[in-house]
Amino acid sequence: MSTTNDKIIRTALKADLQRHHTADEKLRIVEEFCVEHGAIRIDIAVVNGLLHVRLPEQMNAYNAVFDRVTLVVGKQHLYDAIKIVPDWWGLTIAKLGEHESVVLNRVREAKENTSQSSVAIARLLWRAEALQLLQEIGHADGLRSKPRELIYERLAERLDQKSLEDRVRDVLFFREDWRSDAPLVLNGG
Repeated sequence: MSTTNDKIIRTALKADLQRHHTADEKLRIVEEFCVEHGAIRIDIAVVNGLLHVRLPEQMNAYNAVFDRVTLVVGKQHLYDAIKIVPDWWGLTIAKLGEHESVVLNRVREAKENTSQSSVAIARLLWRAEALQLLQEIGHADGLRSKPRELIYERLAERLDQKSLEDRVRDVLFFREDWRSDAPLVLNGG
């Protein structure tokens, strides 16, 4: 085999993420993380103090939600990637090393995203989770029978973005019913 593919890169990336985050008390690595109610899937997302995604395909949705984004590509795709991704995205090259192992080389470190959308962040929650948060902050009255989009908008209005991000991360970290065919990797808590 002389080229990388999605499966090879994903396996190497999960191992690399585990090594990189060994000190994190709270870490959850989720494969096939859904955004916009399943319309967009991220290959691998890290839920810890930040939401960090790698291997993206849908830039606008990712830009609205994630704290940081890193694109992992085969070396043959690097120059095309540099042309299309924002400057704050990280870039990593995946290439085959000795004995068909994958080597990940960071080209550019991911920076903090400063243009997230509070409503898009709220949409990461399931309807019941968003209602529960509204209940906890005393703003769920009159919303239980309303469409989920109204619930997300209310949540985004009632919490400042930092508080919303923190609460959404906590819910995602402790969520138990992820897609059954997507294995979870837990570390610490």
